[in-house]
Amino acid sequence: MSATGVEPKQESARLPLRQVLAVVVGNGLEFYDFVTYAFFAAQIGRAFFPSNTPGTSLLASLATFGAGFLTRPLGALVIGRLGDRAGRKPAMLLSFVLIGVGVVALPLIPPYASIGIWAPVLAIACRLVQGFALGGEVGPSTAFLMEAAPPLRRGLYVSLQATSADIAVFVAGLVGLGLASVLDAASLDAWGWRVALLLGAAIIPFGLRLRQTLDETLPASVRSPESSSSQPKAAGTGYGRTVVLGVILLSTATTTNYLLEYMTTYANSTLGMSTKTAFGATAVIGLSGVICDPFGGWLSDRFGRKPVMVLPWIALALVVFPAFVLLERLRTGAALYGACAVLGCISTLSSATIIVAITEALPARVRSGGIGLIYAFAISVFGGSAQFSVAWLIRATGNPLAPAWYMCCGVIIGLIALLQLPETAPIKMTGDSRSVGRAAASPSE
Repeated sequence: MSATGVEPKQESARLPLRQVLAVVVGNGLEFYDFVTYAFFAAQIGRAFFPSNTPGTSLLASLATFGAGFLTRPLGALVIGRLGDRAGRKPAMLLSFVLIGVGVVALPLIPPYASIGIWAPVLAIACRLVQGFALGGEVGPSTAFLMEAAPPLRRGLYVSLQATSADIAVFVAGLVGLGLASVLDAASLDAWGWRVALLLGAAIIPFGLRLRQTLDETLPASVRSPESSSSQPKAAGTGYGRTVVLGVILLSTATTTNYLLEYMTTYANSTLGMSTKTAFGATAVIGLSGVICDPFGGWLSDRFGRKPVMVLPWIALALVVFPAFVLLERLRTGAALYGACAVLGCISTLSSATIIVAITEALPARVRSGGIGLIYAFAISVFGGSAQFSVAWLIRATGNPLAPAWYMCCGVIIGLIALLQLPETAPIKMTGDSRSVGRAAASPSE
């Protein structure tokens, strides 16, 4: 057994497709719900937060969207820690059940016109449950994929988490585009957005059944209380630098991703483009991620984590302003889709690899809670506030290039942190694929 408490898998090992689906389906469903909310933020705002002041309903809706990020650290602490104590499987089952509750509940809430103040109260409560669930989902599911993967395929396997999220973005974009094509504005406001959210509920029974069939990847000796308490000092030392760098890197990645997912609302509300055209942008971003997330994971297995993270972010810093300037001047569907494709491909090449590198640097006995807390804190502080902050900046300054400034500053900060992150890919650490068993055993417990 390795020092992490997990027996290194041979390169010939393969995780069954059924188990891969069981893991990524929860992440995909959660992101479908979160992203669909972001797409229909304007319609949801008018349903739950009606106002005669222009832009107020949208800001209130985005603030509610951001409220879901407040409970992510708590979910990561409770469910992520459960994944380290009881195992990955029970933690993933709990998070998926809570995801299902949130997915079904929000679109069933009556509008403000029917139940008054209870409408926004219940909407906020649903977002808090959703945030708790997703905060607890990321840690055990990411740890499971890494532990189940052959050492030289960790990047590809863990990238499937991000791929599932981008599949959800792509599907949500197609759903929004379809609804916007067949419904008028009044119907979208009244019930169209509810249909889009409820469509995600269809996958809940399928996903729950799949998760019940999962094998456990965390040995009992590692997850037992006796094992955890035998080395109390080690649990809090040895990877503090990884935690700090991880927070900075994931803050940059999630801010960029959520700003890209805001492109639908940005194109419609700020640039005045039609709803139908705006929804197409989301499908383009999702498709870019579906292609580039696994490709980036594969590249990181072959060439190392750092090159696949550094080079795309340098490219992103260089192209973000030209992309937004052209989009703001032309305001056409072609310009919108082109900007989304370029920014989406560059961004997603590195996003999944960041999670791989951080997860590899954490020992097995704290891996689920550790990566969950790092991710949750980063996304709560920066990802959850990104869309609201950009919308406020655009309104306060009247500058439609505010998203470009926001994104570029984040990428520069992320690059500085990225240069401090050690290489964790087994092939780069050993320089010899035959030595991968030794690399799989680090970091030590």
